[in-house]
Amino acid sequence: MDSKNRAYFSSSLSLFASTTAARIVGLIAEKHSQNILHEQTNAWLIEIELLQQGLQRFATDNNYIFFEFNIPRMGKRADVVLIIDGVVFVVEFKTGADKFLSQDQNQTYDYALDLKNFHEGTHQSYVIPMLIATEADDSPSLHEDLSLDQDGVSSLIKVNGSNISGVICKCVERIHKIDPYKDNLRLIKNINNWINSSYKPTPTIIQAAQALYRGHDIEEISRNDAGAVNLSTTAAAIHRVISNAQKHQQKAICFITGVPGAGKTLAGLNITTNQMQKASDPNAVFLSGNGPLVDVLREALARDEVTRERVKKNEAIRKTKAFIQNIHHFRDEYLHTITPPIDRVVVFDEAQRAWDLHNTAKFMEGKRQQTGFNRSEPEFLIEVMDRHKDWCVIVALIGGVQEINTGEAGLPEWLSALRKSFPHWQVHTSSRIDHDDYTQGFPLQKQLKDLNVEFHPEMHLSISLRSFRAEKLSTFVNCVIGNRPTDARILYDELKPKYPIVMTRDIQTARNWLRSKARGNELFGLVASSGAHRLKPEGINIRAKITPPDWFLNGNTDVRSCQYLEDVATEFDIQGLELDWVGVCWDANFRYQYGHQSGTGWSYHKFSGTKWQRISKLERQRYLANAYRVLLTRARQGVVIFVPSGDDSDFSRPKFFYDDTAEFLSQCGIQEISLHNIS
Repeated sequence: MDSKNRAYFSSSLSLFASTTAARIVGLIAEKHSQNILHEQTNAWLIEIELLQQGLQRFATDNNYIFFEFNIPRMGKRADVVLIIDGVVFVVEFKTGADKFLSQDQNQTYDYALDLKNFHEGTHQSYVIPMLIATEADDSPSLHEDLSLDQDGVSSLIKVNGSNISGVICKCVERIHKIDPYKDNLRLIKNINNWINSSYKPTPTIIQAAQALYRGHDIEEISRNDAGAVNLSTTAAAIHRVISNAQKHQQKAICFITGVPGAGKTLAGLNITTNQMQKASDPNAVFLSGNGPLVDVLREALARDEVTRERVKKNEAIRKTKAFIQNIHHFRDEYLHTITPPIDRVVVFDEAQRAWDLHNTAKFMEGKRQQTGFNRSEPEFLIEVMDRHKDWCVIVALIGGVQEINTGEAGLPEWLSALRKSFPHWQVHTSSRIDHDDYTQGFPLQKQLKDLNVEFHPEMHLSISLRSFRAEKLSTFVNCVIGNRPTDARILYDELKPKYPIVMTRDIQTARNWLRSKARGNELFGLVASSGAHRLKPEGINIRAKITPPDWFLNGNTDVRSCQYLEDVATEFDIQGLELDWVGVCWDANFRYQYGHQSGTGWSYHKFSGTKWQRISKLERQRYLANAYRVLLTRARQGVVIFVPSGDDSDFSRPKFFYDDTAEFLSQCGIQEISLHNIS
């Protein structure tokens, strides 16, 4: 981390104490990229004067201060970061405020968690979030004893403008007294090492979309380390294809592959926003067949713009609809016309979910749009872009082992359509395109052989970024779903220190665990398979459909939100999205069986009418397994799995339906918790 770029002003506290407030404000203002209001400069002056008074006893060369410290994951800046006697303070000011509002408390906590989780120099450090309401009363609540979570982040400290010095002193003394590590290993000893350590942010897709939409570069909001394929490298490869297509008047399609959570959607949004922000370039659009993802991102971007720009909500929504569209609406718009779209560059998210010929034709007839339709969705979508007389580019984002619905054509249909009808297109593809995860076992050599193909290693994203705490999560889940408990247990032991995965037989315990883990604005919620019909006796009704924008974006006081822990999202609601903490509710539709007539292993079922029916078709078995794979990989920080106890008096929920599943998960290493041992 370069302190000159990370913060608008940084110095030792000794230098800070001897520099005039006006000089410091001037240096901050030089770095500020926006027009600065008079109120902002006044706020900085107040903050500086209060800190110069309150930090006098700490004014040494070993203690440090940073103003307007960049928080890349959120595309925002913390007011102040302090390093005092080896302890990190993340400080937010509310000048003129006499109350500590909940949103301000959560914001401060979020900044502290961001620094702890994503700044390498702070991983092992003590971090204290501090909110200063300058005009608040000096009440006893401001002097509560400091409490520390397991990762070294303290409870929020609330301070007014007159007691900064005393509270900081008390916090430092408390940390030094309770530090359980020999030689204070968690205290920062070398400020230069801390300043120059790397920052590896991993934003949620919602945070990333908002930051990109505001104009931030991908490098500002994403991790950039040797362990992960750099998203900017992937984007650069795509932009080279776009530039060459435009220069040589060609039509090109790019296939980006990646493991679940590797950032394919983020890469696609980055490509789209970059094209939109270049005035000389034609329009670009991000398309997805994932309706909940489209609805959530549009609403999140609109709400953010309303807050930042104070525009009307309907105007903000109109703009986001031009940026992010439902692929089916895009398809329908060009069904009854032969004109080309206004967009020259289109990004298709989750392109493996495009429909095959049978289901596309069936849908067209059902909607009475067109009888006798004889093209798959990939073929029709390429045809729409092929209407351009000169050039265009399609970017198809391909996820592996994620098909969860009947009729999803997968990657083979895209190549088949190109080979059949568009052999003149240039094909640029990930070098991993022929992996079983993307081919559904279908050999691609024949289709690839007859196409103009160029392979690009940088078009494959190999490391999951969703869970910044556990890059091996998807591998662990594959072992569980693939009935490899020994391998799963080995991986579980590696995951456990940073990424808790626990199990309970009681739904209230699952809810309590989720509430106990979440801090600040971290999101948590319950998910279940769309076929989990017999969770209803546990108070979990998958037929009660959620409204995804409300579920993901509304606060914890809204009964419709995920954090209220009443409504559950299914695999269709949450694919492509994520929470920090997830409760996976496991029903008997995907149950483990030990030594039954059908043998030991996973058994696949659907609930029809009043009873369970076995699923025998391999394709439908794969969809069900993938549904649970999606549910188990939605959490960024940890998972609790709820397996009901069952009820032998209910023929649809006998205990053995669930006991064997719980036993298998235990064999995979997952530890069971109860109301009394939540930690």
